[in-house]
Order: sequence, then structure tokens, then C-alpha cells
Amino acid sequence: MIKAGIIGSTGYAGQELVRLLMQHKDAEIVWYGSRSYIDQKYYDVFHNMFEIVDADCMDDNMEELAEKADVIFTATPQGLCSSLVSEEVLSKTKIIDLSADFRIKDADRYEEWYGIKHPSRDFIKEAVYGLCEINREDVKKARLIANPGCYPTCSILSIYPMAKEGLIDMDTIIIDAKSGTSGAGRGAKVNNLYCEVNENIKAYGVASHRHTPEIEDQLGYASEQQVVLNFTPHLVPMNRGILVSAYASLKEDVTYEKVKSIYDSYYKKEKFVRVLPENVCPETRWVEGSNYVDLNFKIDQRTGRIIMMGAMDNLVKGAAGQAVQNMNLMFGLPETEGLELVPMFP
Repeated sequence: MIKAGIIGSTGYAGQELVRLLMQHKDAEIVWYGSRSYIDQKYYDVFHNMFEIVDADCMDDNMEELAEKADVIFTATPQGLCSSLVSEEVLSKTKIIDLSADFRIKDADRYEEWYGIKHPSRDFIKEAVYGLCEINREDVKKARLIANPGCYPTCSILSIYPMAKEGLIDMDTIIIDAKSGTSGAGRGAKVNNLYCEVNENIKAYGVASHRHTPEIEDQLGYASEQQVVLNFTPHLVPMNRGILVSAYASLKEDVTYEKVKSIYDSYYKKEKFVRVLPENVCPETRWVEGSNYVDLNFKIDQRTGRIIMMGAMDNLVKGAAGQAVQNMNLMFGLPETEGLELVPMFP
């Protein structure tokens, strides 16, 4: 039985981790960390856990937690995990960090985009980017995982086969993405109040969103070239879900059959990536509450471009589900354990 500790268990991603791990037959939660609710019952914070979780919320003492847990999930703001991690901690336990602290390999670039100093640069090189469908073998051997961001997961998986095969001009990529409000976290913010969000859709982080370098880096590794792209996220008035529409110029004339065969060759054996039938566009409602990513594409012969589309649940495959998927790989378990959740509808 894997003993798991969660630092940041009372955020949206942290609570989703609790929900998933409670259903995992090979894991038990030994630490419900939360700075905001120390010594309060977890079910008092999330009443859906009444008579399911009877534990108290605890602090973020990673050194003490490392003595008790086989794996620590840090569902925390940027800068916290990197300030707590140490060689002593990693000699005793594994860490899956859901923040951005170890996703970007260039520490100076991280500091530029996130506006904070990186307190543990020595561990950046070691950390494995935990996008299982691409880095599975490295994840299996890792002791420190950088769990990918929600927007990057959907964007990268949508574009990756075309980037890897060299069929698109990487200098022409434009990503238009939309997310439900849970993607902004559980903290109180005026812009996320009901009256601010309801009956509204807006772009934010235009030309400056922090997930941009993460997407550029990973697509750069795939295409073996430096990538600079436009990424524009939008906030939509729904709880969960991400929809990505990515555009790029094709480098050669291709048929639907050729591109479909490429996507199938990359994802046919991937349990959680579903390449949809021709002319069926991904929709967030068909992946809600699950670890699935639905993908498809459309070739626009008139403009010589391809539109690559993806939909997923930002709290599951975009955060907690992906973290559990990484845990399964790290501990030699079936990758799907605890994650074979049928999408919810309606």
C-alpha cells in the first residue's frame, strides 16, 4: 500500500487528488496538508467528504511528512515546493509537484515568467516532466515529477504528433484555449466572483500567460527547434473543462488519411487519449470528471493550415488525474489504476 501525503489538499486540485486516491486500491492518504485549515476536520472544508474522510488538516512540514509518506503531492502555489524540497527529503520519498516550479528547465526563464526567485535550482535538471504519454519511461525512474499544467497538457497532446513528424511550420502556431473557472484556483479573487464570471467570456494573460514557455519548451523538444508561439487563454463560466483550438501552417499537402494515421500511431495504445472520428469536434462535456483527453483535427485546404483540437477536464487529466497517473508509473502499478472513471453527463 502506497502511503501518500498531500500538501495543499484543500485547493481544487488537492481535493480532486483526495477524491481519486480514496478510490485507489493501492494507496492510502496519510497527510491532508493545508495552511489555511490546520487542525480542522477535512470534511468541514469539503462536506462531500463527510463520513468518508475523518482526518484533520495538517501543516506543510515536508521533512516530517517524508518520514511517513512514500510519495508527496504538492498542490500548492508556485515557489512553495521548491522552497521545501531537499536531498534529505528526496532520499526518503518521491515528490509529484503540481505547481510550475520544475516544469521549465531554464531557471532564469522561470523567474522571468513567474516573477519569483527559484530557491532550488539544483533540482530542476533532475525533475521529469510528467506528461506520461510522452515521457513514460523517464517517469518510471523519477523521484521528482513536474506535473504538467492544464493548458499545456491539452495543447501539447493536441499538437505533438504534427510537431514530432515535422509536418507543421512551428513558427506559425497559434493556440486559442478556454477554461472553466476552477482553473484559477480556490482563492478568493474579485475577477472570479459569480457576477464577474457569469454570462461572460474573456481573454486574459494575453501574450503573457505563464503556461506559454512550458508549451514552447515541450513542443521545442518534439520538433528539435526553438519554438515561439501565440497562446491566448479565455475564462468561460463553467466549473470544469479545457478546450484548445491550435492553428498552424502545413509544410506540405497532406490528406486526412495521412494525418489520421499519424495521430493513431501516437495515441492508439494510449488509454486516456481518444482520437475522435472524422468531423467530430472535441467537447468538454464528454470528458468531464474523467482522465480522458479527446483530440481531433481539421485540414483547411483553402488556407493551407491545420486546426488541432483537444478537450479535457482541467482538474483531472489537467492536474490530479495526471498526478495519480504519474504515481502509478513511479511505483510500478497499472497506469490506469484509480483512473478508469467514466466521464459524467449531464
